[in-house]
Amino acid sequence: MKDLSDLIYSPSQRQWKRIGFSHHHGIAVPLFSIHSKDSTGIGEYPDLILLIDWCQSVGFDVIQLLPINDTGNDTSPYNAISAFALNPLFIGLNALPYLNESKDLQEKLKIIPKYPNAANVDYPKVRENKYRFLRDYFRTFGETIISSDDFKKFFERATHWLVPFCVFNILSHKNDLKSWENWPEEEKNPTQPFIDQISNEKKEEFDWYCVLQYLCDAQLKKAKAYAEEKGVFLKGDIPILISRNSADVWFNKELFDLNYSAGAPPDYYSELGQNWGFPIYRWEAIESRNYDWWIERLQWASQYYDMYRLDHIVGFFRIWAIPLGKTGKEGFFIPKDETLWIDHGLKILLMMISSCDMLPIGEDLGAVPPDVKLCLNALGICGTRVMRWERNWKGDQQYILPQNYDIESMTTLSTHDSETTLQWWKNNPEETKLFAEAKGWTHHPQLSREHLKEILWDCHHSSSLFHINLLQEYLPLLPGISWPNVDDERINFPGTLNEKNWSYRFKISLEELAEQESLKNIIQEILK
Repeated sequence: MKDLSDLIYSPSQRQWKRIGFSHHHGIAVPLFSIHSKDSTGIGEYPDLILLIDWCQSVGFDVIQLLPINDTGNDTSPYNAISAFALNPLFIGLNALPYLNESKDLQEKLKIIPKYPNAANVDYPKVRENKYRFLRDYFRTFGETIISSDDFKKFFERATHWLVPFCVFNILSHKNDLKSWENWPEEEKNPTQPFIDQISNEKKEEFDWYCVLQYLCDAQLKKAKAYAEEKGVFLKGDIPILISRNSADVWFNKELFDLNYSAGAPPDYYSELGQNWGFPIYRWEAIESRNYDWWIERLQWASQYYDMYRLDHIVGFFRIWAIPLGKTGKEGFFIPKDETLWIDHGLKILLMMISSCDMLPIGEDLGAVPPDVKLCLNALGICGTRVMRWERNWKGDQQYILPQNYDIESMTTLSTHDSETTLQWWKNNPEETKLFAEAKGWTHHPQLSREHLKEILWDCHHSSSLFHINLLQEYLPLLPGISWPNVDDERINFPGTLNEKNWSYRFKISLEELAEQESLKNIIQEILK
């Protein structure tokens, strides 16, 4: 696709008209990584207000977030226990309603550690501190919130997922956080009367989980409304899969095939392939219910986002299914018949496009069949172009010029699963020598600020309509505002159990970021 006409008349035209057929520039951030003078050890929903202000001031109009659904005690945002519920760890304590009516709570809030200089989120301490305070807050103001009109409206909107989610949490804690597959039979296979019974018998605990979700919803919707005022789009992230031990799988077992887990076949990076542990979908069962679970999921997310990253988009065309207890090497694609792949994915993606106003942007990295990419183009769905991976792999291995990317794409330097550009430059001299040669530079082991700025300029002037980078890609443009060790700027190391995974925090606070006039000027030069 070389012009806008195909987008204008694509199935996604309604979503494109909302966003605008123009170039959009922005940043990607994990919410847990940002911090302000008010946040308590982890990024919080109200912190987005400060980030929105900063983006508007430099000329960015998109903020892309990693998933922010409730993950229980797991730190991976891609291992949620609910496709709907938001993560209570991100509740802004200072922004809670009625707080000014309790001096006791105000005093308790003052002594909660903020860990302003920590390079990583200390999840156990943050969880302990925040939930202790939120329990005190709930005891004080829970009844006031539950009797409010706003809460009643929220509960009515959310009932379809909120009631089973709260009961799932009650039973999970009753069973010492064991998987639902190890619960007593009646709890493992709940009926609606049983769900209603538990919600009534355990009313205080049920109300606790409901109130937490109400507070998350109110704070994130406030940030979304503010973003709209400032002309900034919020981009969410919808993982294709959901945790086996989630409220959704527990309550909708017929939609999931628990005999298999999803993964990836063997490739250059993994001889045994990958086994992610997530159940695969029973698409026939989902279709027989008119895709209600997926439609509800997308429509709920559309309250918070204008667009969304559609994770592992090729998985909607065919998924690598691995029998339980086997390695990734022993899997196979479903559908098995590859002539069915395009029709399979097309039907699902058309459902997603028609069911909500959010614009999907596909994560189509890795081995993706050419027909899949053509299908995404026809649907008006952007793919993702990571500059260091855009090369003529079947020919001379040379880097493809950013001005030759398709317009229906998003250009970026890195992802949450990859090295940052400075890390890549330090760790991969063979690749970076070729890159420097393509740029006409003399190669040096360390990437200079001037060359980083030029790479960012190339990214923001590619022919893609979207240009979005991790915020930490811009911080090295100014001395002293990113961590001295470039390896501390990485978010996740895929395939590893690493205590630093999903715990990265920015060195400077959002207030300090706003004071960096030099950085603002440099970014504005890049965007010109």
